[in-house]
Amino acid sequence: MPDPGSALVYYVVFLFSVTIHEAAHAWAALVGGDPTAYHGGQVSLDPRPHIKREPMGMLWIPLISVFLSGWPIGFASAPYDPAWARRHPKRAAWMALAGPGANLLLVLLAFAAIRIGAAAGVFHAPDRAGFDHLAAGAGGAFWAGLAFVLSVALSLNLLLGVLNLFPFPPLDGSGAVPLLLSDRATVHYQDFLWKNRALGLIGILIAWQLFKYAFDPAFLFVLNLLYPGLGYH
Repeated sequence: MPDPGSALVYYVVFLFSVTIHEAAHAWAALVGGDPTAYHGGQVSLDPRPHIKREPMGMLWIPLISVFLSGWPIGFASAPYDPAWARRHPKRAAWMALAGPGANLLLVLLAFAAIRIGAAAGVFHAPDRAGFDHLAAGAGGAFWAGLAFVLSVALSLNLLLGVLNLFPFPPLDGSGAVPLLLSDRATVHYQDFLWKNRALGLIGILIAWQLFKYAFDPAFLFVLNLLYPGLGYH
């Protein structure tokens, strides 16, 4: 069984990371002219409206999975008006990118916090780095605990950002494809996705198979940016 304290950290980081991801979708839709998610309360950093919309994906499944395996598995969604997305595919594409963009912003914030801690002498490079061990505390349980939280925050948000950029439905990257298409091709693309919504399961399976080829280099790149010259590999 995983350590309960570590599992709780993973869940809390997951909960707020996904909340910010979905709030970014909802905010981008509102700015783009679709208030559907705003009226549903999703333009909020409060996790409660997001949990209310997806209690299984935001609460029960990740809690059960994290305390059984140490790893939170879940899902969430922000509602939008399909007619609005049809009329404004480019705006909808930016809405799709807003979620992973928010996760990558959290990566930058966690990265900056670790670098500041290292400069202040409260963190240092770990002998062996890992997903939840990107920094080691220089002394005392508080700094060790904070290093763990920041490591999980950076890695988990990097995972969410990279995974959701894959251009396979139902991942956010598939919604961003119209930015690369002509107006006519976008209509055909939207029709194809609408008529083949069952492709979502296939898209998840493909992304899962390809994920390590994108995430592992990205993780190693970030790790070596954190500690230039140490040559993690």
